[in-house]
Amino acid sequence: MSEKNFLNFHVLMSHSPSCLNRDDMNMQKSAVFGGVRRVRISSQSLKRAMRKSDYYRTEIGKPSIRTRQLEKLKKKLVDELKEDFSENLVNRTIDMIVGRAEEDENAQADAVAPWAVAEIERYCRRLSDLEAEGVDAKKIPKMLEKESKGFRDAFGQAVDIALSGRMATSGVMTPVDGAMAVAHAITTHAVDADIDWFTAVDDLVEDAGDVGAGHLNTQEFSAGVFYRYASLNIPLLRQNLGDIPRPEALKIARHFLRMMATVVPEAKQNSFAAHNVADFAMATFGDMPLSLANAFEKPVDRDRKGGFLAPSINALAAYWKTVANGYGLSDRVAAFSLRDTGFSPLMSSLGELENWVAQDGPEKGAG
Repeated sequence: MSEKNFLNFHVLMSHSPSCLNRDDMNMQKSAVFGGVRRVRISSQSLKRAMRKSDYYRTEIGKPSIRTRQLEKLKKKLVDELKEDFSENLVNRTIDMIVGRAEEDENAQADAVAPWAVAEIERYCRRLSDLEAEGVDAKKIPKMLEKESKGFRDAFGQAVDIALSGRMATSGVMTPVDGAMAVAHAITTHAVDADIDWFTAVDDLVEDAGDVGAGHLNTQEFSAGVFYRYASLNIPLLRQNLGDIPRPEALKIARHFLRMMATVVPEAKQNSFAAHNVADFAMATFGDMPLSLANAFEKPVDRDRKGGFLAPSINALAAYWKTVANGYGLSDRVAAFSLRDTGFSPLMSSLGELENWVAQDGPEKGAG
């Protein structure tokens, strides 16, 4: 079986009325695609929802700490590492990583960055060893900068850094190229937003016999079938995690598939409760990243029974077949669907599709 280095995920999820991702004007995020307005959920929103989910913590581990607030970060890490390192050492290590002098009163880093506790622990230990050896303090940052790529295995306790990457422009913090590319989710069809004009009734005003609300406002919302797409560079994920074996990387991939199919952003969920799961999920092992968003460049029309979901699944399956034939792709592919579809091969459950991913897409699942 030939080794395929890119794992592509394609998910269709129908959301009931909701407003899962808003802009600075409190309006739904949207995009024009195929000449019509689509509702959009940003990739940042999706990645954060997955990273902060209970599933991530249970199956993958503690996510990184993302912040630019250095003083708050120091307090948290001093507490996390107090069994092994002094407060002074942890504080000096963080200052060195971001390239700031200890007397610098600016308590913010240049940008929000993800911090892995295990990585900081490694830096602390190495700094302590170098100081004990009597190495010139001015030489230590350069030495650690050269050694830092060897700390990649510490990301095993903050897999989200290996997946999403990290930009670093100063100090000794290692920049990381993200192994996972996540697209903005868009509806497969055109969407006209609705407006909810809502009130909050003041009980005490009402009890006094008066009329009127204590609060009036409006909220944009809509419903639709969303196409989610992500691509995993398997060799880069392995490298980012300290050259882990391919099966270990695929264990992470199976968990990511589960989150792509089940995790939903929390915005306005107490008002709309759009806790939906995917009706269709497809995974392909191929030689390149490959989005199938153009299956929906022509907006999907409702079927005769009025829904968008079934025609969206059919459009995705048909476009995949067209692309695979047109480009002579040898990708290994499998899918799971809650609805009847002509797609083949079709797994009986999402768990079966996860196992197929974890097993490196065995040929029996190819189609």
